[in-house]
Amino acid sequence: MGRRRRPRKRDCAAQDARRHCRYLAECKLVSFPIGIYKVLRNVTDQIHLITLANNELKSLTSKFMTTFCQLRELRLEGNLLHRLPNEVSTLQHLKAIDLSRNQFRDFPEQLTTLPALETINLEDNDIVDVPVEKLATMSSLHSVNLRSNPLNAEVRAIAPPLIKFHMLVSPEGARAPPP
Repeated sequence: MGRRRRPRKRDCAAQDARRHCRYLAECKLVSFPIGIYKVLRNVTDQIHLITLANNELKSLTSKFMTTFCQLRELRLEGNLLHRLPNEVSTLQHLKAIDLSRNQFRDFPEQLTTLPALETINLEDNDIVDVPVEKLATMSSLHSVNLRSNPLNAEVRAIAPPLIKFHMLVSPEGARAPPP
């Protein structure tokens, strides 16, 4: 029988980093803890998932996006976000983002620049208009969830013939746009 390889110190640090990032959900955070940047500075390139779900985040900094540019999945559901920093475009490996149950009024168009993005979840926000033409050019995109958003009738009409992905929406009239 072969001996099992003993994990290198860097491997353990990366595993710790991944585990700790998962535990940042439901912590009542209003911002990303600055100390985390220092703790993780040597392993940020190995972090592929960050969950900051169900906190009280109002925004994310450009430093967050540029520090964790190797992310594959970012879970930010259940916060108070209303926009993303332009530096979200540095997340070139991002495959899935969950922004459901936030306060977006505008579709975060920076997401349309991400070449690997497969899934966007914007359920239960206040989005009326969607850049359907830009989304239609995203070759990796499989699904966009826009349920429980007050989408305008134009989006509902022009989207089906243009898109190659699943666009999930609530039945028309299920949620009226704000006055």
